[in-house]
Amino acid sequence: MRLPTRLLLGALAVVAMLAVVLTFEVDQKLAERLTAEATDGLAREARLVASEWTPGVDPVVLAEHTGIATGHRVTLIDSTGVVIGDSEFRGSARLQLENHAHRPEVMAARATGMGSSRRRSPSAGDLELYVAVRAARGTARVSLTTSSLDAIIMSAKQDVAVASAVAMLGALVLAGLFARDVSRPVRELRDVARALADGDFTRRPALAAPGEVGELADAVHRLAEQLATRVEALRSEETLMRELAESLNEGIFAVDARGHVVRINETCRALLGRREALPFPSDILPRERALRDAIASALGGETVRDVEATLAGRTFSISARPLDRGGAVVALLDLTRLRRLETVRRDFVSNVSHELKTPLTVVRGFAETLVHDDPETEVRRKFVGTILSNTRRMQRIVDDLLDLSRIESGGWVPQPVETDVAAAAADALLAARPAAELKGLALTTELAADATTCFADPTAIRQVLGNLVDNAVRHTARGGVTVFSRREGGLVAVGVRDTGSGIPAEHLPRIFERFYRVDPARSREEGGTGLGLAIVKHLVESHGGRVRAESTVGAGTSIMATFPDAAARG
Repeated sequence: MRLPTRLLLGALAVVAMLAVVLTFEVDQKLAERLTAEATDGLAREARLVASEWTPGVDPVVLAEHTGIATGHRVTLIDSTGVVIGDSEFRGSARLQLENHAHRPEVMAARATGMGSSRRRSPSAGDLELYVAVRAARGTARVSLTTSSLDAIIMSAKQDVAVASAVAMLGALVLAGLFARDVSRPVRELRDVARALADGDFTRRPALAAPGEVGELADAVHRLAEQLATRVEALRSEETLMRELAESLNEGIFAVDARGHVVRINETCRALLGRREALPFPSDILPRERALRDAIASALGGETVRDVEATLAGRTFSISARPLDRGGAVVALLDLTRLRRLETVRRDFVSNVSHELKTPLTVVRGFAETLVHDDPETEVRRKFVGTILSNTRRMQRIVDDLLDLSRIESGGWVPQPVETDVAAAAADALLAARPAAELKGLALTTELAADATTCFADPTAIRQVLGNLVDNAVRHTARGGVTVFSRREGGLVAVGVRDTGSGIPAEHLPRIFERFYRVDPARSREEGGTGLGLAIVKHLVESHGGRVRAESTVGAGTSIMATFPDAAARG
C-alpha cells in the first residue's frame, strides 16, 4: 500500500475514532448534565410546592395550580403514602393510584429530605424523572417525562455527526495535501536509494526539505558520495589486483570454504585447460592427488609449500595457503621449462664430454705411444696425422660451441642487408667441392628468378648455407647436393636438397637439437660435430625466420630457412 494511501486512511481512522469518542462522550456527559440540571430544577419546584403545602391549603388545588404553573406533574403524598393531590390524575383517577410509600424517591425523601429516581411510571406508562422532597404534611413530588431530554441528546448527537462528517472531509483534503507533500520527497529518496543499490552512484537527491526529510536527503547525499568514493577505490584496487594476478607467470586460483573456484588468472586457466565461468566446483580441476591434497590441506588451515606434481605432462610446483575467513589460495609454478633446461644442460654436458672424450682418447693414446716408443717414420707420420685430425675435430667442436653460445647469449646481433643468394650459395658450394669430388657428388643451384636476394646478415647466410651443404655432402653417398631458393609469400626460402639416405620421420622434430644424431656412430666417422643444424636454427631465428626439414628415407632430405625479402624491405 502506498504511503499517501496509508496517510489518508490513517487520518480518516483518527477522525473517525475522534467522532466515535466524541459522540459517546456527548451521549454520556450530556445525558448526565441534563439529568442533573433537570433534577435540580425539579427539586427546587418540589421545595416550592412543599413550602406552599401548609395547613388549610387544599392539596388537590395546590397540585393542580402548581402543575399548571411549572408544566410538570405535581404529586402530593401524605405520610402513609396515599396520593392526596396530583396535577394529572383527578377525581376517581387519583383514588385509583397505588400507594407511593415504597416509591424509591419517596423513601429517599423521607430518609434524607430529598430523593430522585428515573423509571417508567406504572400509572402513566412513560419513562419519567421523579424528584421528591420532604414536606411538613408528607412528601411533595415533581416529575417530568424524559422524552424532552432524549430529544435534546439526539439533536446533540446529530450535530456531532454532522460536525464529524465535515471534519472527516476536511481531514481527507488536508491529509491528501499532506500525503502528497510528504510522499514526493520520500519517493525521490526511494528512487535515489534504488539507483544506489543498482550501482548508479551518479544519482543524488535534489530536494531541500525542512525537518527530518531534509536531514534524510542530506544524509543520503553524503552516503552516495561516500559509496561512490569507496566503490571507485574498490574498483581500482580490484583492477590492480587483477592486473597483478594476470601479470604473474604463476597460475593462481582461489577456492571458497565450499571448495568452489571463485578467482583464477589466465595463466592458470591455460595451465589447467579450464574455461568454465566463475564460480565452478574444484572437482572439475585435474584429478592429480598432489593438487587435491594441497587444496584439502589449505582448506583445513595448513600451509603447503613447493610440492612438485605432474599435470597433463607438465611439471608444477604447488603451493597453497589458507585464508583467514575460509577458503584457500593455490599457486602453480610451471617448472616444465626449467626441468627441460636442466635436462638439456645435463645432456649438453654429457654430449660435450662424450664428443671430446673420443678424440682426446685418440690423441692421448698416440701421444703416449710416440713418447714411450720410437716407431718408424711412416708410422710416426701416420700417428701425427691422426693426432692432428682429432685435434682439428676438437677445435671445430669448440668453435661451434663458442658460436652457438655467442648467438644464444645475444653476444652476436645480425646486421641484415640486401644479400645476393647466388653469391652465398657459390661460396658454400666452393668450400664443399673437394669433399663432394671425393664422393663423386654433383653440386648445383636452383635459384628462382624472384628469389635471388634476401634481407639477411651476409656472414650469417653464408654460415647457414655452408653448414647445410657440408651436412648434406657428409650424408650423401651418390647423386648430388643442390642449393635452391623460392618465394613463399612475402619471404624468401633458401635451402639445400640432397639425394642421401634420408631421415626417418620420428627423428625430424629433433634434428635441430644440439648433438642430436640420427646415426651417432656414422656421424662421428664422417666428422660432424652435432652442432651444425642447431647453429643454423639459431641464426635463422635471429632474423625472425624459421627453419624446417622435409625428408624421405632412401630419397633424400631438404632443409630450408626463410628470410625477409629484400625488395619488400626496400
